[in-house]
Amino acid sequence: MTTAKLASLMARGTEFLGCESAILCGAMSWVSERHLVSAISNAGGFGVIACGAMTPELLDAEIAATKALTDKPFGVNLITMHPQLFDLIEVCARHDVSHVVLAGGLPPKGSIEAIKANGAKLICFAPALALAKKLVRSGVDALVVEGMEAGGHIGPVATSVLAQEILPEMAEQVPVFVAGGIGRGEAIAAYLEMGAAGVQLGTRFACASESIAHPAFKKAFFRASARDAIASVQIDPRLPVIPVRSLKNAGMENFTAKQREVANLLDQGAVDMMEAQLQIEHFWAGALRRAVIDGDVEGGSLMAGQSVGMVTKEEPVADIIAELMAQAATALERRAA
Repeated sequence: MTTAKLASLMARGTEFLGCESAILCGAMSWVSERHLVSAISNAGGFGVIACGAMTPELLDAEIAATKALTDKPFGVNLITMHPQLFDLIEVCARHDVSHVVLAGGLPPKGSIEAIKANGAKLICFAPALALAKKLVRSGVDALVVEGMEAGGHIGPVATSVLAQEILPEMAEQVPVFVAGGIGRGEAIAAYLEMGAAGVQLGTRFACASESIAHPAFKKAFFRASARDAIASVQIDPRLPVIPVRSLKNAGMENFTAKQREVANLLDQGAVDMMEAQLQIEHFWAGALRRAVIDGDVEGGSLMAGQSVGMVTKEEPVADIIAELMAQAATALERRAA
C-alpha cells in the first residue's frame, strides 16, 4: 500500500536513483555484496556494493556478478582513502555503474571529475552543513546526511539535528537522503516531509534472508537492544580515528589495544600518519569479516546502528521494504486525516 502522497514525496529520489522506492541500502563491508545488493534492487530499493578494501580485480568480479543477478540500477560505495581509488573508479566506468557513493572524507583531487566523466551520478556524505555546501559547489549530485545513530563509521551529530540543519538549506539544490537510526516507516515519512528525497538504511537489511552474514552474527542482532550498539573511543588525539558503532563485545576492547599499538609505532617513527590510519581501517575490515563471515561474535566486529533493537527476525528484503513503505504511507494518511 503506497499513497499518492508517499509517491509524490519520494518522486525526486526515485527519479534520481532509477528505482521504485527511494530507499538506499547503506554499504556494509562483507554484507553489501552481490546477493543482498541485487535483492534490494530487485525489490524496488537501491542496492549499493561496499567496495571497502577490495582490489580493482575483486570489484570488477563483484559488479559483474551483481549485474548477473539484477537488471535494475545499483551503486558502488568507494572509500576515499583507498590507495587504488582511481583504478576502482575506472572499473565502475567500464561497467557503466550508474551511481558511485564516495565515503570516508573529502573527495581527492580529480576524483569527482573522474567519476562523472562516464556519466555516473556521484553521491557523497555530508556530516555538516558547511561541508554539504562545499560538496555541491564541487559538483556532487546528491548527499547522504548520516547521523551518529548509524552503524559502522559515524560522525558526532545526531540524525535529527543534521536533518534540521541541512535539509532546509540543501534539499532544493540536490537530492538529500537521510540515514542513521532509521528502522520504521514513520521516521521515513517524517524525513520526507522535511524535504528529504529518500532514506538510507543498513542495520535493517543486515539480517535479511538474502544477507550472507553468518547465523551467529544475525542472532547477535536479534538479541540486541539500542543501548548495546556503542561507539568506539579515541584514545590518542593524534590518531585520526573515526568512531565506529558496534555491538559491545571483546572485539571493541581489542580496538582500544590496537590504537595503543599504532600510537606506539607513531612514537617510534615506524609509520607515518597515513599508514597509521590504514592500519586502523584494516583492523576494522578484518574484525568485521571475522564476525560477518566466520561468525566470531566475541572477537569480531558487530557493526550495528542503534536501530538494531527493531531487528527481531530474519525476513526477505522484499518484505522489509514493503513493510517500511506501508508504515510510511499509513503515517502520512493519518496526518492528512
